[in-house]
Amino acid sequence: MTAIQEQGRPSVRLPQGTVVGITQHEDFEKPIQAFLGIPYALPPTGDRRFRPPVKIGTSSDVIDASRYGPAAPGKPLLRTGPKLEYSEDCLTVNVFRQIPEEGSDGRLLPVAVYVHGGAFNRGSASMHDTASMVGWSEQPFVAVSFNYRIGALGFLPSSLSAKEGALNLGLKDQRLLFEWVQENIELFGGDKNDVTLFGLSAGAHSIGHHMMRHNDENPGPFHRVIMESGAPTSRAVRAFDSELHEQQFRDFLSEAGCPSDLPSAEVFPFLRSLPLSVITKAQEIVFDRYNPSLRWAFQPVIDGEMILRRPIETWRSGNYYKVPIMTGFNGNEGSLYVNKQMSTNEQFIHFFRTLVPKLSDEDIATIATKLYPDPETSGDLTYKETRESPEIGPQYKRVEAAYGQYAYVAPARQTAEFASKSSPAPVFLYHWALPTTVIGGASHADNLRYETYTPGVRALSETQKEISGMLHAYVTSFICNKGNPDAIAGRLAKRPKWEPYQAGEQPKTMIFGKGIEELIGGPNTGKPAELVYDDWAQEQCRFWGDKVELTQQ
Repeated sequence: MTAIQEQGRPSVRLPQGTVVGITQHEDFEKPIQAFLGIPYALPPTGDRRFRPPVKIGTSSDVIDASRYGPAAPGKPLLRTGPKLEYSEDCLTVNVFRQIPEEGSDGRLLPVAVYVHGGAFNRGSASMHDTASMVGWSEQPFVAVSFNYRIGALGFLPSSLSAKEGALNLGLKDQRLLFEWVQENIELFGGDKNDVTLFGLSAGAHSIGHHMMRHNDENPGPFHRVIMESGAPTSRAVRAFDSELHEQQFRDFLSEAGCPSDLPSAEVFPFLRSLPLSVITKAQEIVFDRYNPSLRWAFQPVIDGEMILRRPIETWRSGNYYKVPIMTGFNGNEGSLYVNKQMSTNEQFIHFFRTLVPKLSDEDIATIATKLYPDPETSGDLTYKETRESPEIGPQYKRVEAAYGQYAYVAPARQTAEFASKSSPAPVFLYHWALPTTVIGGASHADNLRYETYTPGVRALSETQKEISGMLHAYVTSFICNKGNPDAIAGRLAKRPKWEPYQAGEQPKTMIFGKGIEELIGGPNTGKPAELVYDDWAQEQCRFWGDKVELTQQ
């Protein structure tokens, strides 16, 4: 390795300068070295605002890599820990590795690149406890996390944005970061030919888009992927000039104070001249305006460059990069997002008519009567709300299930189905069923803390520690052993063998935490992890899978 020591701190010499990191012992099994806040592109400020990222040049500077760089300007994310600093100068990368043991052979290590989530409007690299994930891994690897542009600064689709070359800038930031890893990770002891991309939610959507941008004749700069609660067909992936995005663009210009009679050629120069505070306020107002309907503003779009075509077309053609995949979903994906106070069938129907306007009357009838029958008027009590809480209305359980299966569960199952049929590489599907709160259940992103074996989860109970240890071992084994989740033994208990998903009559899924209800005051009657045929929501997922085209136009 090329690590050196400067004033007691680990350092690595890169073409862009010498980065001086820190050593972290904390509550890890093995101490790690962390190099935080390294610039990987020029600041996207001033005239570079709303333009593709620019590769950083060579330099002899010394870079203090002792703390995370600023988060990209976006909606604040509820979190514990130090208060985040936000800045438009946000394109930085973090690298973590176990301190090499004395006498190690110096071989290059597997690399994992974490792509953070947050609906493309919030989030940062520091939301993932990557240090813990690396420090507790039984096999060493090099982990990378990074920030990319989000909100309007990263995703501002419209016809005018296309002319300006300003579409999908956040995805282009990610692409440049992957190039940075290829060019520099060996200096940290990482193997550029053994790279796993992993991420949750918007991070997983992003990874899916990168996987579909490449194919076997044009392989990407990665070799396997982990897509948690996300897929290239999740939610909506519209054309850049769809009417919804054009309206959101007009709303953004209005909120930013752009004169309505300004010639189109002067719109982006005007936006580049504005204070950042004006941009962030405008993007927050517009996002919040569409948030109740969950038709989120500032999203990736089909542009012919980063997203070549409708993702469902790519799946059907089989013309994508066929690498090993680990993917899955949580049992209550919708609980974070839908209206908890929803009380009537009319509100339920209005929600889906607004969310997916191209649904036919027959589709709406299928949703409202067959797939998710009204617990107030039908004899089917599947979605009958039994939790006594002033926080939730009688339709909450119903709409939470329907939205979660539409937006996350069906797309994850679709990934497993298509990939297992068309790719020789294995696919591993999971179902995170562990409830952590009474209202949220097994909520979206709950597994994020468990995969890193973070102290806050390990301290909950021995059972929670065991589940976390199992998930951490599966994920790190997949990273360190070329897509094999079973190679690492696991330190807490023997883990069930995770067989690849095989499309057909009874494909197997790894279920985590089903029947483990101690965190919501219930019994522990299930197993931490079990490989079974999981038929939960199969009928609903087939329906939503057949409707993907309606949100990719």
